[in-house]
Amino acid sequence: MTQVRADPHTTGTARFAMLHDTAEAMLESLAERYMVERRESKELLGPTEALVRMVRLIPRTPAAGPLAVAFTDFPGLMVRLGRWWAEALPACGCDDCGENPGELTEVLRTQIGALVEGGLWERVRRGVGGSWFETRLIAVGFSARREGPLTARDAREARRSGFAAPVQWAPWPRRI
Repeated sequence: MTQVRADPHTTGTARFAMLHDTAEAMLESLAERYMVERRESKELLGPTEALVRMVRLIPRTPAAGPLAVAFTDFPGLMVRLGRWWAEALPACGCDDCGENPGELTEVLRTQIGALVEGGLWERVRRGVGGSWFETRLIAVGFSARREGPLTARDAREARRSGFAAPVQWAPWPRRI
């Protein structure tokens, strides 16, 4: 996960604070409705970054994909779905980009909803130049695909974990 940094061309970052409120409410609601373990810690997002609050929801079945949300000081979020899907909200936050916090909360809801409903698919591909991860996230009215390089170590670990073949994460188990 990459940290969102304050930019000298960024003013009024407080408008993104609603992302923290929305994420917290979603995490609480998900923990009440689904059979998950909630883990909270302080973690570094990178070697040169500050500690941030990290909340993980780990489904009680290993077939369902985990969710991790980091609350950055910007204020913003770093969201990880499954093994490789990562989303920075906002992606930039500068005045020129004009990212709308309301639209970003809808991105958060849509992507987390897709994970919870079993719409995340991931795999490792081997190529001439090395290994790559490939992810797809699908929900009603939403479909996205991403890929990126893996280190040799990460590729070996992923294949050992069952990602040599495509993995479609299962829906989260509901509480009864």
